[in-house]
Amino acid sequence: MQLRFFGAAGEVTGSSTLLETARTRLLIDFGLHQGFTTAERRNRSVPPMRPAQLDAVILTHAHLDHSGRLPMLTGAGFSGPIYATPATIELTRILLEDAAHLQQMTAERANHKRSTRSAGASARVSRPLYTISDVETTMPRFRPVEYDKPWQPAPGVTARFVDAGHILGSASLELVLEGESPRRTIVFSGDIGPRGAPLLADPVTFDHADVVVLESTYGDRDHRPLPESINQLASILRNARTPAGKVLIPAFAVGRTQQLIYILGDLIRHHHLEAPHVYLDSPMATETTDLYRRFPNLFDDESLAIINAGDTPLRFPGLRVTRTPDESRSLNSLGGGAVIISASGMMNGGRILHHLRHGLGRPETHVLIVGFQAEGTLGRRLVEGAKQVNVLGQLIDVRAQIHTLNGFSAHAGQTELVAWLAAMARSKPRVLLNHGEDRQRQSLAKLIKSSLALEPELPNYADIVRV
Repeated sequence: MQLRFFGAAGEVTGSSTLLETARTRLLIDFGLHQGFTTAERRNRSVPPMRPAQLDAVILTHAHLDHSGRLPMLTGAGFSGPIYATPATIELTRILLEDAAHLQQMTAERANHKRSTRSAGASARVSRPLYTISDVETTMPRFRPVEYDKPWQPAPGVTARFVDAGHILGSASLELVLEGESPRRTIVFSGDIGPRGAPLLADPVTFDHADVVVLESTYGDRDHRPLPESINQLASILRNARTPAGKVLIPAFAVGRTQQLIYILGDLIRHHHLEAPHVYLDSPMATETTDLYRRFPNLFDDESLAIINAGDTPLRFPGLRVTRTPDESRSLNSLGGGAVIISASGMMNGGRILHHLRHGLGRPETHVLIVGFQAEGTLGRRLVEGAKQVNVLGQLIDVRAQIHTLNGFSAHAGQTELVAWLAAMARSKPRVLLNHGEDRQRQSLAKLIKSSLALEPELPNYADIVRV
């Protein structure tokens, strides 16, 4: 029995782990690599995993760093089932269709530039990783599985999802291999959410495992307490209410945007903030927010209490939706503390780039960074204090006020990761740390060793770990 790591090993994107036994070949996640210089090369090729011979794919959640290469897998010969929770399936369709659309647009722009520069001469043609048609071929492969209901993805394997509390429908995965001698239990954390976060239920853990593949995105630190970040958010919004003031919030369309809408609405409901003009400028975030509203059974008790009181946790006075490009461009002329929430969260695409090109050079602009910024992204450069950045081909001097509010993370911090693992520590599992950069993995490994007496391992890309 062995695990092969084809992504999220020493990085936080490209999640993909292959489980192979004498009888079974299961792939857990197949996500896009993002941010670093080798991402495009890795995305362009399917790893050596013989897709046509896979028994099944199990998807822990919809984010593109976990789902984003699935259409390539079906194109390479995979014809088996893809198991995921019902909410994950619906979110994945939204994300993959959007990704295919953006790739097509990017390829068309690149081909136009090449043809112009070469004055009509032949040039290498850019192609998207996949098309909308490829997504339409992939989606029928999905099979819905509810939380805490065991199923058999392959002969001799019993699987079970539990709520990971990361985004709507996110799951941690338990695989029990009955056909092995001795019987083995392998747990994949997926991406674990923080406890007490707004809107969604807290993450669930397991009580036994022989092997645990544990994420480590924030393995080197804990987040600032959420109430402190909410207070900081409210303070920035108040200070931005000047004639030319504007607040730009790059936010992931799935998860972070809905959390922000909930928090802003809660501040307004409790009279801690005068309702600002908030513009949700992301078609995908708008569609996702509508989807969230269809799954109230996955909300936490506080959100359900708001609903039972006749209100909604995902709407508030002053929230507006911009749908067309012209409506989006019109936001550039706004001031008065207007708030624009737009994707993408790492500022590597989407409408947020146009707002940044217009606003980064203005000292009255406030940019609120509320999520993880991977190495190599524009967001990471701003977090690290870059004085000049390239946005859509234009060099811009950064005069805007950059704020990092790390209490809004959808990932568990270091202490919470250790606590999640501690529930299984009595069974002395072998621990493999993935979905984290090396500094974060090394710090988490040190704490796990000192507090739980376990010796975590740090697999790298393409490593084979025999279990």
